[in-house]
Amino acid sequence: MDHSARTMLGDKASKSHLTVNTNGGEKPHVWSSSEGGCQIDIGKQIFCNRSLNMKNIIAVGFDMDYTLAQYKPETFESLAYEGTIRKLVYNLGYPQELLEWTFDWKYMVRGLVLDKKRGNILKMDRHKYVKVAYHGFKELSKEDKVGTYGNTLIQDSFDEPDYALIDTLFSLAEAYLFAQLVDFRDNNPGKVPQGTDYSRMYKDVRAAVDLCHRDGTLKQMVAKNPKRYINEDTSIVPMLKMLRASGRSTFLVTNSLWDYTNIVMNFLCASRTSDGGITCNFDWLQYFDVVITGSAKPGFFHEGKHANIFEVETESGMLLNTDNGTPMPQVGNTSPKVLLKGLNKSCRVFQGGSVGHLHKLLSIESSSQVILCLMRFSMLETISMEIFCAARRFLQLRLLRNERDLVEDQIHHLKWALKFESLRNDEKQKMTSAVGELESHRDQVRLAHQQAQWECHQKFHKIWGQLMKTGYQNSHFAHQVERFACLYTSQVSNLSLYSPDKYYRPSEDFMPHEFHILPL
Repeated sequence: MDHSARTMLGDKASKSHLTVNTNGGEKPHVWSSSEGGCQIDIGKQIFCNRSLNMKNIIAVGFDMDYTLAQYKPETFESLAYEGTIRKLVYNLGYPQELLEWTFDWKYMVRGLVLDKKRGNILKMDRHKYVKVAYHGFKELSKEDKVGTYGNTLIQDSFDEPDYALIDTLFSLAEAYLFAQLVDFRDNNPGKVPQGTDYSRMYKDVRAAVDLCHRDGTLKQMVAKNPKRYINEDTSIVPMLKMLRASGRSTFLVTNSLWDYTNIVMNFLCASRTSDGGITCNFDWLQYFDVVITGSAKPGFFHEGKHANIFEVETESGMLLNTDNGTPMPQVGNTSPKVLLKGLNKSCRVFQGGSVGHLHKLLSIESSSQVILCLMRFSMLETISMEIFCAARRFLQLRLLRNERDLVEDQIHHLKWALKFESLRNDEKQKMTSAVGELESHRDQVRLAHQQAQWECHQKFHKIWGQLMKTGYQNSHFAHQVERFACLYTSQVSNLSLYSPDKYYRPSEDFMPHEFHILPL
């Protein structure tokens, strides 16, 4: 690995350090230059769930949609929503009044679960205890919630086929539309197609979404004006240059096909002209060793899955037969020019295949040598927002909870003394009076604590609360992040702020970003 080829940004980052507690434990790191330069803002930091030594990583890969390409929800998700509505009306027979509906792109969050049979939307903690539940847009009472999902003798898996996980940003629009259809069916049972129950409505929404993607209407609109639908990020190219200068291979694996991938990656990586225009070419390929389009993730990662892999001729988009990635000459032509052109490229582009093909193309022996950045766990603006809100209220909630516990302990000890100890009448009367006062105080503290919890819940999101928490437990979404993500951050280009050889280490038994809200 050529360490002398690091960018200036990488060199500055490599001078940073970890702080250490007096008891030997690590505090969350603050990555800044040894000369006392600017420390990285909390919203740009990278948080670590398990140890990851980047020196052992020889290839770094990226998804495109919602990873390198961060779509604007107010435009892109609205476009997807409107397209889905039109498919429901014109292709699946739903009433035309749906065309008047509007989309609130801020309403849904990731980590929710749709109950297809009952028309409910749930937020659970890591133990699959349902903490927040809505039927359409109507909140379920505590009694209904416990009665439906609170049977501890029958542990529901909350998995397919009866449930659907809303754990990607692509799913937010369809979840919102499903809630609208639930309310519409409840209030207008005669206006939906005959025999349509909640499960059928969800199936129709999914079918409509798939139609939007298959006929290309969504991507055609994005291709016409990428700036309207995708956030510009000038840190992507420096990050890719830094990784490649450090001696690592880089690759792109996307479900999008070549024509759309080329348009989006040109927008993200191309140099802008003076008027802000972009010339569509293939210059962005210089930042990658391998590009795989039409990958059909998540099936792509099943090593035993058989899938054909074709090489893409970039200029024409033509697919060429390969033998597991090795070009195959066409019948009657043993050395076609187009194949030679493909072999001479520094970056090769393919369609289809599986993770086994990827390892072979990059000469990778083990998956442990690869880190892959996926949209599922990038937290655009979430971490900084949650920490900003929690920093003000975390201490208040903890103090109220401690006071409540203390008062309840005092009540318990007094009642125990009254029941089992030999006391004079005046002592009993005094203790009984004290118990009454403490119970009154406990009720006041309990109400204050509940009110503070509700206010804190609404500060994050008025409906669903904190993304990574449900009460005192990690949310189901946070549990997924802990299980599947070594690192998480607000956007993938934050990698450019850190040394490419950094050794990431977890801190304590908290979500890593929570250390920034713990009082000193």
